[in-house]
This record gives sequence, structure tokens and C-alpha cells, in this order.
Amino acid sequence: MLKVFLWIIRRDLLLAMRRRTDLFTTLFFFIIVISLFPLGIGPEKETLRLIAPGVVWVAALLASMLALERLFADDYADGSLEQMLLTPQPVTLLVLGKVTAHWLLTGLPLVLIAPLVGLQYYLEGPAIGVMMLSLLVATPVLSLIGGIGAALTLGLRGGGILISLLILPLYIPVLVYGAGAVSAAMADGVSSAPYFQLLGAFLILALVLSPWATAAALKISTE
Repeated sequence: MLKVFLWIIRRDLLLAMRRRTDLFTTLFFFIIVISLFPLGIGPEKETLRLIAPGVVWVAALLASMLALERLFADDYADGSLEQMLLTPQPVTLLVLGKVTAHWLLTGLPLVLIAPLVGLQYYLEGPAIGVMMLSLLVATPVLSLIGGIGAALTLGLRGGGILISLLILPLYIPVLVYGAGAVSAAMADGVSSAPYFQLLGAFLILALVLSPWATAAALKISTE
């Protein structure tokens, strides 16, 4: 099962490297959104520090949604998804592999670029570290929840809009506590630990429940 899981990740990464334009779309979108706010608001340090947690997390949330429509759509269009569903391996393993590849392509780059974002908003070292850690813990939750929406809207016209309507309400707690962890790190005498505990709980719940829900949605969509 581990070999199949790694094969799915490797396959999706290789396919993504052949479409480098799609690969960099998420990262460029995140950078553009982050860079526009200082230009529109002004160079005041305190203002930029105040809005930094919310801006970063909203941009990360929207960026992660860009590639969700293609999570299963390409395999569904060429028939390979149906072949994967017919294999003796659990469908949840297929889902976890594809979601992991999606996170490596969309979530991990946002974590790595977070220090540059923090410098742009005049954040100090501890706040930047908390920002990176919150993105590292919570962006997999975004990919796992997004997989459910991508499976439910598979093969439908306007799937991108439907995905947004389905999963945005589920993204709100992650957005609130992810931004709250960074804001707490910037405040004196406030601990970020409760926020990370909640984000960790969201991650565990998503790992346990999301693959089963996504697998069921894929079976329904392909029938």
C-alpha cells in the first residue's frame, strides 16, 4: 500500500511538472495578492503589521482553491480515474495520495515563501516562525477539505464556483485560527499554543474523515 501511495504522489508530481504554467499559478497568485495590499494601503509599518495575519491567510486560502478543480478532473476526463477506482487498493489511499501531491504543489510553496511575506509586512522573527508553522499545520486541512468539494463537483459545469460555495464555510475556522495564531505571536503576553492545538485537532479530524468522504463522493460522481 505504501508503494501505491508513493506511486500516486510521484505520478501527480510528474504530470504537474509537464504543466509548469499551472504549477506556478498558485504561487504567483499568492505573491501578487500579498504584494498589492502594501501598495494600496501605504507603507505604514503598524498598519501593515496589523493586517498581515488576515491578508496572508486569506491569500493562502484563495490560492489553495485555484487548483482544486483539477484535482480529479484530468484523470476523470481521460478515464484513468475509473481505472484507479477498479484497483484492489482502497479508494481512500488514492485520495490521500492525490491530496498529498496537491499539498506539495500548492501548500508547501506557500510555507516556504512565508518569510519573504513577513519581511514585506515588517513582521519580526518569532511572528514569521509562527506564520510558517501555522501554514504548515493548516494548509493540509485546506487540501483535505477541498478534495471533498472537488469530488462532489466532478464532471459538472462551473465546478470551480460550486467548489467555492461548498468548502468556503468549512474553511472559515481554519482561516480564523490560522490568522489568530499569528496575531497572538505579535501581541505581548498572548500564547499561540491554543490556536495550534485547535489547528492540530482540525488536521487530525480532516485526516480521519476527509478521505472517506472524498472516496464516497468519487464513487457517486463516477457512477
